[in-house]
Amino acid sequence: MDQPARYAEAWERAIILVDMNAFFASIEQADHPEWQGLPVGITNGLQGTCIITSSYEARAYGIKTGMRLKEARKLCPDIIQCPARPERYAQVSSAIMQALQQITPDIEIFSVDEAFLDVTHCQRLYGHPEKIARQVKKLVYDVSGVLCSVGLSGDKTTAKFAAKHDKPDGLTVIPPWQARERLEDVPVTELCGIAGGIGRHLAKHGAYTCGDVARLPISVLARRFGNPGRRIWYMCQGADPEPLLLNVPPPKSIGHGKVMPPDTRDKEALLLFLLHMGEKVAARLRRHGLQAQTFYVGLRTRDGWLASRQRSVLPTDDGHHVRALCSQFVEQCWHGEGVHQVQVTALDPRPAHGQQDLFTCNDEMQNVNRVMDSVNERYGEFALAPARLLNRSHMPNVIAPAWKPYGHRQTILKEYGTR
Repeated sequence: MDQPARYAEAWERAIILVDMNAFFASIEQADHPEWQGLPVGITNGLQGTCIITSSYEARAYGIKTGMRLKEARKLCPDIIQCPARPERYAQVSSAIMQALQQITPDIEIFSVDEAFLDVTHCQRLYGHPEKIARQVKKLVYDVSGVLCSVGLSGDKTTAKFAAKHDKPDGLTVIPPWQARERLEDVPVTELCGIAGGIGRHLAKHGAYTCGDVARLPISVLARRFGNPGRRIWYMCQGADPEPLLLNVPPPKSIGHGKVMPPDTRDKEALLLFLLHMGEKVAARLRRHGLQAQTFYVGLRTRDGWLASRQRSVLPTDDGHHVRALCSQFVEQCWHGEGVHQVQVTALDPRPAHGQQDLFTCNDEMQNVNRVMDSVNERYGEFALAPARLLNRSHMPNVIAPAWKPYGHRQTILKEYGTR
């Protein structure tokens, strides 16, 4: 059967990856038409010193995520600084994801600005997968005013690879029967999920491209990486067997971080920022009925991260306990270095109310937390908070890359829910 005839047939499996282009900056340009075609840099608040993301016009000057605003202005003096509006980005993301369910209920929300759609079973209703992909692009724009790039193939990995090859506003189709050939000369580390460590291991076996990996015995990867190794072998052939994850899986960690004024050496300021992040982590644990016993506490310095795993005696969801761990960390690990950023992460969240709670529960503290959470849910984050947080940084929240409109990753709650 010749290729045009095969292309006209229904695909055995059809996966779309939708990737919103320069999402936060694109929303700001849509909301401010006078900024269309101009370089825009999103910062964490009006006083923010770091570029969270930028428009394509700004990227053309070499401006990158994580760059200091001062450096960005040297590259592009006319860059428009725009304080982040996480509640607005959450609102638009939620609207897009809900609209995509008009196409198919089989959606994996991969991040705040990406989603996989399995349209295999939609072909009889909507036609060829490429026609569906074009419909998806139009739907996203109609709902949000934001352009997106779309990758279409027969598996998740190849669809994601395709989506990044024509930005902004692109549509790249790699039919399943062409996937192995298209990936043949692609460096294996260009595929989503294959980081440098895996790449170095494969290089030891002379495998640098997807084609090289496909020619290795599958046992080479399976012995080193187990089932994920087997999946990598198939990914490199354009035949990723991974199904869409239609439900948000249990969290592997829950964390918050914040950029500080550069080179902060004031101990009280460090403790205040850590208290702020610890309270946010504790509140999210309680919101989802979770507790944790191991917490990552980190301070970012000019030379990298000072970090440690701090372990509480028992699993907790109480900010007082997290604060004590942070204070312990500062006393043990910090020796006056200048700090640029703080991070607090619960590393092992688990369902709360285990048997040990019968012997260790503090009803008074639980009641205080319950009241505080109820007030904050109604009136906004930290409407009621420990007194020390009155002097906290008021820079707005930032949506993490893994934010999703549903489940535990939903951290921007009150803001977009009431507008």
